[in-house]
Amino acid sequence: MVDGVTNVVNSTTDTTNQSSGSTTMTKNDFMNLLIAQMKNQDPMSPMDGTQFAAQLAQFSSLEQLQNLNDSMTTSINANYALTQSINNTLSATLIGKEVEVSGGDLQNNGQNSVELGYNLPGTASSVTINVTDSNGNVVKTFSNMPTTSGDNKLSWDFTDNNGNKLPNGKYTFSVTAKGSDGSDMTANLFKVGTVDGVKFSSTGSTTLTVDGADYQLSDISEILNANGGN
Repeated sequence: MVDGVTNVVNSTTDTTNQSSGSTTMTKNDFMNLLIAQMKNQDPMSPMDGTQFAAQLAQFSSLEQLQNLNDSMTTSINANYALTQSINNTLSATLIGKEVEVSGGDLQNNGQNSVELGYNLPGTASSVTINVTDSNGNVVKTFSNMPTTSGDNKLSWDFTDNNGNKLPNGKYTFSVTAKGSDGSDMTANLFKVGTVDGVKFSSTGSTTLTVDGADYQLSDISEILNANGGN
């Protein structure tokens, strides 16, 4: 009779898994197994009532855990939606403000100029800035740049080393800084621009348009006052 019970249990499990399209057993699966076990027990040697009680207790615990998991998932989703709504509302208030955008990527959309910046961890002996186009060619070099510790900025009018206006497109700037002992110094790069607009996607991400170029909200490292101060 044990083999018969085992076959019924296996059959019930297979049928449930096939109907649900999942290999994960749910509380309904366990209930079906318990019912099948009760129906197919040996009437000459029925299962001890304490065994059924123990299985019912396990089933109750499983149900409570699944209900708790569902409640937590619902709460997390609600908190995420609330947080995203708050972020979207706050992002809209950035329109018209100057911000610092991390990284050395640039976008020439026909604007007159762009403000580049770099932050030095200490005083350098020399600083050079190179701007490259999307093909990796150096189109502009700034030598003898400020070497003071902290933030340093300069304005670039999108002209090359010959004074010619560069075409619209993507550019990248890098900073080479040397310490007093000639060792390389790591500089954190950023751009300064005005937020023109905010875009919200269906996936929940927020994109800021800064001087015609799109950046993720996480790329914003600082929000500046109207006069350009911190």
